[in-house]
Parts: sequence; structure tokens; C-alpha cells
Amino acid sequence: MDTSGLDAFLADQDFAGVVLIRDGNRTVFEAASGLATQRWGIPNTLDTRFDTASITKLFTSVAVLQQVGKGNLDLETSIHHYVDLEGTEIGIDVTLLHLLTHTSGIADDADEEEGEDYAELWRATPNYSVIETRDFLPQFVNKPPLAAPGVDCRYNNAGYILAGLALEKVTGVPFRQYVFDEIFTRSAMHDSGFYDRRDAAPRVAEGWDRVDGSWVQNIYSYPPIGSPDGGAQVTAADLLTFLQAVRGGELLDREFTDEFFSPQVEHDEATWYGFGLEFDMNEDGTVRSYYKDGINPGASGIVRHYLEDGLDVVVLSNSEEGAWEVIREIDERLGG
Repeated sequence: MDTSGLDAFLADQDFAGVVLIRDGNRTVFEAASGLATQRWGIPNTLDTRFDTASITKLFTSVAVLQQVGKGNLDLETSIHHYVDLEGTEIGIDVTLLHLLTHTSGIADDADEEEGEDYAELWRATPNYSVIETRDFLPQFVNKPPLAAPGVDCRYNNAGYILAGLALEKVTGVPFRQYVFDEIFTRSAMHDSGFYDRRDAAPRVAEGWDRVDGSWVQNIYSYPPIGSPDGGAQVTAADLLTFLQAVRGGELLDREFTDEFFSPQVEHDEATWYGFGLEFDMNEDGTVRSYYKDGINPGASGIVRHYLEDGLDVVVLSNSEEGAWEVIREIDERLGG
């Protein structure tokens, strides 16, 4: 990949975040720029931990598939078997497979495809009251479903909350602790965790966005600590360490390693969904790249693997719009 001028491009974009591109274990390009906090003027560095937003769903998917592989969870079994949803609008025919592949048809907490703003949820509900996985349930379980399970493929955050609750049920371990033990620790992701944004934690970037000419922090825009659908904080290097660990069969057995890296359902003409991952397809039906991106107020980013080039790419930013122009520039340089 030609990375000439990429540093200048980041400067022109006033990019706040990190970029890491690797070919196997060889670093092709790396850079950190901008501020980790607008309040104190501390710069981002290569070992800054960034909010990954929905990239966290990859950790949830692998965690669930680990328990499927052990026989403790079944992808084809009703979610009602694992989570007490009696009296809710969640259909008895909704399965873990539906939830992980965005085909459940259940209503989301905020329907972002219809223009609803996730941050608006916290005008009526204090965001600091939603800490444990079960705390998210009132946001969506009593909403009528949008479609029957397996009919439509529509991106859905709430499905991953239910998957996280199923994981907690069969393991007896809180979601964040399970991911720390069985994903982060086993992958040697030594700079990753779920850090409460109300606490002081080293090397954790704060989320800031420019709104009407002023800097606004994201402390009231979503819950203060990560959950099964988003919010783990990791370094760029740790994110690639995770991807390599899954590819190397260190976290899943061969069957589910193959399933994890395989498209499962068609989202649109160019994109298929898998178990957390999304797949950018060539016209001949082969996979051009697999990736997971994420966006929240004060956070945006992607982890992506280009099959033909053999390149892994991470872009993480501590602003909502910061990552996208950089992601597009890299993709265009690789023929996108």
C-alpha cells in the first residue's frame, strides 16, 4: 500500500486519533494525532485507549460462540430459554442466531436507520442509571417488533444486549468480567478494558465533538461504561492482536473460527453480515474485506482486513466524525 502523504492527509483533516496499518506483523504505517482531551490538552499517542463503540460487538460475538462451542448455548434456541422475557414484545421464535446476525426483527432502543438519535434516550433516563446489562431492557423490550425473525436484515444494538444476557446466564459471570478474562486476557490484549468514564483511568481518550462552534464532551450521551453492544476501550495494537488471535484459532475452535469469518446474511448488494463482522463483497461474490466499525458521540473507528492485500487496518478517533474521511482515504488507496 502506498502510504505517502498520509501523514499530511491526517494533518489536513485535523484528525484526532490513531491509525495503524499492518501486513502480518510488519507495521506499514502508524500515526497518532490530536488531543486525548480538549479539557487538558493531552495528546493522543499510539498507546492511548479509545472507545470502540460498536466494534465491541466483535468481543460479544466471540464470547457467545465460545459458549456455543462448549454446548452451553445454542444458536437455534429461543432467547427466552436463556433470558426471562415473559410479558415483553420479544418473540418466542427469536434465537441467538437472529440476534447476532441482525435478523431478529425486534425493535431497537433507538432506530438509527430511521434517524432516531441514540443520545436522545438519555434525556428522560439518566445515563448513569444504566450500568449492568439488564438495565438496558426497558429501552426496547416493550416495543412492537419491526419484522418476523429471519425476514429482514436490519442493524440492531438491542440484539447484542440480549446475547450478552444469555452469556451471563450460562456462565454466571458478568459480561465485562467474562470478556476481560476470556477475550482480552487470552488474546494478550494488555491495554484493553471497560473503563467507567466517571473515573480517572490512565491513557483513556475522552470523547469530544465540535457542536455549534463549541467543544462538547460526550459524558451524558450514552451510559458511562461499556456493554455487550458497545463501549470497550482498547488500543489500536490490541484490536489487531484480537483479530490475529481469532484468526489463529486461539479463542474459538476450528468450526466457529470458520463461521466467524464467513458471511451469514445479505444486508444489501454490497454488504453481508456475519457474527459481528461485516463483509464488503466483490461483484463476483467473493469477499473484498471484512470489518467492524463503530460510532457514538465522541467515538468513531474501524478494524478491517483486506484479503487480497493481506492488510489489517485500524482507525480510532475520539470524535464522532473523526474517523470516516481517514477510513475512506485508506480504502480508496486500496482500490475501493
